[in-house]
Amino acid sequence: MFNNLFRGIFDTDMTTVISVFDFLLCVGTALIAGVILAAMYMYKTRYTKSFVATLALLPAVVCVVIMMVNGNVGAGVAVAGTFSLVRFRSVPGTAKEIGAIFLAMGTGLVAGMGYLGYTLLVAVLLGAIGMLYNHLDFGMKKKMSLYKTLHITIPEDLDYNDVFDELLREYTSEYELTQVKTTDMGSLFKLTYNMILKNSEQEKELIDKLRCRNGNLEISISRQTTENGEL
Repeated sequence: MFNNLFRGIFDTDMTTVISVFDFLLCVGTALIAGVILAAMYMYKTRYTKSFVATLALLPAVVCVVIMMVNGNVGAGVAVAGTFSLVRFRSVPGTAKEIGAIFLAMGTGLVAGMGYLGYTLLVAVLLGAIGMLYNHLDFGMKKKMSLYKTLHITIPEDLDYNDVFDELLREYTSEYELTQVKTTDMGSLFKLTYNMILKNSEQEKELIDKLRCRNGNLEISISRQTTENGEL
């Protein structure tokens, strides 16, 4: 009677039914792997509570999906792949977040196939590699503090094409005008430059000289961000 409780209504005599013990063993292993991946993801990473909790639960969810398709791996992958679309229905995720989600899904897939030892091995091995990349700042540009974004507000009658070029060549090793837009009902222009400073200690000196040329209007310098981190 107990075993019949966990049989599907569409099962036949040819259908292989997963035992309750095996089911709990696979899901438990997937949950452990999820906790490992979530803990490793938090290392030197900005994160939210909801994302980490989801990451810890995702391998078990995928594991259950894979087991419920009764060994049809193709159908299991197709169904489990729909879980990746959930992230794209909200705020665009960074490449790192998407990578963590796919790693959790892959771990759940291995657990659903019944390879419990490989499940933990994949979680520990790939999670550790991710931690190592974070620790070494793999892919980080050298001297990132020199990469800046400059915003300059100028009056509408000032020709912006080359008015700041002399100063920027003096204080930066590289610069590029990336955006020009009007503001304050068209009476002002706002220029945006991406630049690489020659010396970060000369930042205030550069701002003071720019103020003399833009009529002491608003100027801001911020850390340069890139949208390449998003997928």
